[in-house]
Amino acid sequence: MFSKILIANRGEIACRVIKTARRMGVKTVVVYSDADAGSMAVDMADEAIHIGGSPAAQSYLVQDKIVAAVRQSGAEAVHPGFGFLSENAGFAKRLQDEKIVFIGPNPHAIEAMGDKITSKKFAAAAGVNTVPGHMGLIADAKEAVKIADSIGYPVMIKASAGGGGKGLRIAWNSPEAKEGFEGARAEAISSFGDDRIFIEKFVDQPRHIEIQVLGDKHGNIIYLNERECSIQRRNQKVFEEAPSPFLTPETRKAMGEQAVALSKAVQYDSAGTVEFIVDGNRNFYFLEMNTRLQVEHPVTELITGYDLVEQMLRVAAGEKLAIKQKDVGIKGWALESRIYAEDPYRGFLPSIGRLKRMKFPAEGKLDEGTVRIDTGVREGDEISMFYDPMIAKLITHGKDRAAAIATHTKALERLEIRGIQDNSPFLAAVLEQKRFQSGDITTGYIKEEFPNGFSGAEASPEVEKVIVAAATYANVLMRTRMAGISGRIEPARPQRKDWVALIARKQIPVNIKYQQGEAEIEFVGGKMHAISTNWLPGMGMMELVFDNQTYALSIATAEEGFVIRRLGVEAHVKVCTPFQADLHSRLPEKQKPDTSKLIMSPMPGLVVSVAVKVGQEVKSGEAVCVVEAMKMQNIIRAEADGVVKTVSANAGASVAADEILVELV
Repeated sequence: MFSKILIANRGEIACRVIKTARRMGVKTVVVYSDADAGSMAVDMADEAIHIGGSPAAQSYLVQDKIVAAVRQSGAEAVHPGFGFLSENAGFAKRLQDEKIVFIGPNPHAIEAMGDKITSKKFAAAAGVNTVPGHMGLIADAKEAVKIADSIGYPVMIKASAGGGGKGLRIAWNSPEAKEGFEGARAEAISSFGDDRIFIEKFVDQPRHIEIQVLGDKHGNIIYLNERECSIQRRNQKVFEEAPSPFLTPETRKAMGEQAVALSKAVQYDSAGTVEFIVDGNRNFYFLEMNTRLQVEHPVTELITGYDLVEQMLRVAAGEKLAIKQKDVGIKGWALESRIYAEDPYRGFLPSIGRLKRMKFPAEGKLDEGTVRIDTGVREGDEISMFYDPMIAKLITHGKDRAAAIATHTKALERLEIRGIQDNSPFLAAVLEQKRFQSGDITTGYIKEEFPNGFSGAEASPEVEKVIVAAATYANVLMRTRMAGISGRIEPARPQRKDWVALIARKQIPVNIKYQQGEAEIEFVGGKMHAISTNWLPGMGMMELVFDNQTYALSIATAEEGFVIRRLGVEAHVKVCTPFQADLHSRLPEKQKPDTSKLIMSPMPGLVVSVAVKVGQEVKSGEAVCVVEAMKMQNIIRAEADGVVKTVSANAGASVAADEILVELV
């Protein structure tokens, strides 16, 4: 086994590899960019070496700097993580030439399977069903449209060197094929330095199910069951689970055997994933192979009991697989969600900033399941515009799917993030949907269930009562503490019992009988409810027992009242006296200002291009600017017809959320 390895990556995956290496007694070295100085991975590793500027093209993608860091540190091997250089055959070959071990598959396998066009040719030659498409390179947008027209819409336009949803577009007609090709190629160059694009038929209503494979350098290859990754947004996975609620044992075996046969054809010798599209009749088609460790590998680890990072290290060190196919079973159910720094209420746009508060439920036992947290950031760290928006992965395990979902829900309920927006309200809303709980999921799930985007889940009558009870209790507790401050000139007045909770313009009268730690609350016209909590002002999470049922609520003081969130439900609650509530009811509704003539950046990011100039006439829906953040390019369009009055943004400039880019008249 190696004595020291270098991790050519950052964030969550770097920390993940360090944990296993530390357990195995292997020392670790991480490389880091300007933006990652002082990061969690830097602090965890035994050594850290600075390799350049914040953009990946100046640091994590520069092979010379990685090799120099290996030489400087004396590391014997390199673990590439995922993304960056993990599927770069040239990098693996260079390490091989430099007598440095690559903790991943051999260069031939990466080249054969990592390239999406070549991999489909290998699959077809091996007798694996593939999706119809154009395997050759495409010169320009005009040729792309011609090919897409011949295949028949919808089509998938994808970067040959792509992964993680980068450089991928779905086109439903010729104009979308043209725009999709141009956008995919631009993202492919930015993310991978490779502009090759291919097009294939998009299978409508598919499931995305992948097989985890593991091979050694002695010809042994096994599969470790499947992962269901159908819940996706913008072609990036949101939820992953193992096993799949859709596969039969027969289909699992057939997919696994095909994945192994394909892996053997290229002499695969590490952890890898063979991805399939599966239709409603359980017909499956090869999609691509990821020649690296997948983001969602923890769910496989939890149902099989095998540490995939450990297996990668042992294989790279030349050891034979100690696991036989007959040893691989399925123990319970695992579910993973990706906690992203993005605002689900604003179209999931990136949210950049400092994590002023970040608290997860403790790892280990929770309810009838267990919790695992994989993250690369801590409270106080900054989420940068230069990299992927992932904050953490939340993984739960239970005896069955229902238990894994229930534990996941309780874990999300106890998640607390402040300073930036995160997607956990959306994740919680999906978990509570009956369709998700039934396992009736496809890659079109989010588009079908949230056709107009996400604006928050609606509170059930019971949850609304819990939220009102929490706000009323917090209000009375804070007023009682203020009244008890020593040195007040006037004696404290008796605490009133009658209050009115305002949620938007809805008024909910309540009576409360309070003492610290517990209270009785009556919803006027309803019954009395007993509540108890140890919450104190300043605590961001309130665990509240409401009629013997425990709820976890995120609570923050606002300009007036409280912002309370429970899973996907968020409410701004003002607690007033009846007189104040009456005055509020008389106030006119605030009118939103007309911003249709102002084209603003919906997120912080970097201006890639500006397509208009002063005096130019534009139409509603016309592309005006392109803003990039977290490796994703977003086209900003005009919301109304007009003539350009001012252009405030230039290509290369950094912009903040809601910053005005262009003004129309």
